[in-house]
Amino acid sequence: MATHDDALFKKISERLEVLKSLSAHNADKDIHEEMTKKGIERRDLMKWIGAMTATLALPASFTPLVAQAVEMANRLPVIWLHMAECTGCSESLLRSEDPSIDSIIFDYINLEYHETIMVASGHQADLSLEQAIEKHKGNYILMVEGGIPQGTEYFLTMGAQGRTGAQECIHAAKHAKAIFAIGTCSSFGGVQAAYPNPSNAQALSKIISQPIINVPGCPPSEKNIVGNVIYFLMFDALPRLDAFNRPTWAYGRRVHDLCERRGHFDAGEFVQHFGDENAKEGFCLYKVGCKGPYTFNNCSTLRFNSHTSWPIQAGHGCIGCSEPNFWDTMSPFEEPISNRLIVPITSAFGGAGADKVADSVGIIALSASAIGIAMHALLAGLKKDDQGDAHV
Repeated sequence: MATHDDALFKKISERLEVLKSLSAHNADKDIHEEMTKKGIERRDLMKWIGAMTATLALPASFTPLVAQAVEMANRLPVIWLHMAECTGCSESLLRSEDPSIDSIIFDYINLEYHETIMVASGHQADLSLEQAIEKHKGNYILMVEGGIPQGTEYFLTMGAQGRTGAQECIHAAKHAKAIFAIGTCSSFGGVQAAYPNPSNAQALSKIISQPIINVPGCPPSEKNIVGNVIYFLMFDALPRLDAFNRPTWAYGRRVHDLCERRGHFDAGEFVQHFGDENAKEGFCLYKVGCKGPYTFNNCSTLRFNSHTSWPIQAGHGCIGCSEPNFWDTMSPFEEPISNRLIVPITSAFGGAGADKVADSVGIIALSASAIGIAMHALLAGLKKDDQGDAHV
């Protein structure tokens, strides 16, 4: 009897066969040869592919399929727009080391339009965008970085024609096959939408009506960006999403769940203030403001800076940057939420406490006495209901 994995393996294989028939960007180049030229051994590439397979929550037996998808990444055109942002999300991808950015972007992914790295400007840039949309109408992936002012056009106009950010997004989204909001600003408004939000910056989902996959983070991991491209290559469909339209393969667990300091949390061992003896021992950072129990992301497993470290390892708590309205709800970042004499943190569930897993609903208030073993017991009892995942 065929298993679910067998059926999925067959489905992906059939999808890759279809991709083989499509025209390729830089068809004369082979990814393995390009990697070799840049000093990257095949073994290193396969290690990256194996890690990506695990990141996508696929069985290890699917590694050859992921490898094939990477080899055919040049079949998928990408248009990347910049709105109100710092370009940090692009930098997260451009600074990725394995595989090199040359192989991923310049030599392999068919990046038709990206203002940060393109040569064209002014009317030529406008023309490049229009040509990319027309050439790949109905087949391109649209990635949008940055929040979008709504009804306040003077805060963001762009290009030789002076279109507003909202107009640019609506225009480019019309013929996109899939749309990704890259980073917290595009996903939820980000720092641009923080109180008092003078530009009325909004999430991409507030500007266009098509289904959107949110890839939040400030910035998101490069694997969460590239992984979504590979997922779409393999499945020709959007991934399973949580209540905030984040792919569950990347945002299905709290930072707290797999944190390297979790054992200290369970034992009630906390840093009381930065630089104390407990900090030197690597104790839990909850009392100095870590928002890991409220935040859904895979930072603790993927890490940053070539996967060598991440904020909690470096000694500062998570600031919850992949959550809606984090700038307003999570700050001050060095203070526990439980210390506030206000209503406990709420989320886009309409009042559901952020201690709950991404697809459960309820209100849980953290108090100063709720830390340590008692808090762990409370949170551990909240079981994740996989049937509650949103689908697009």
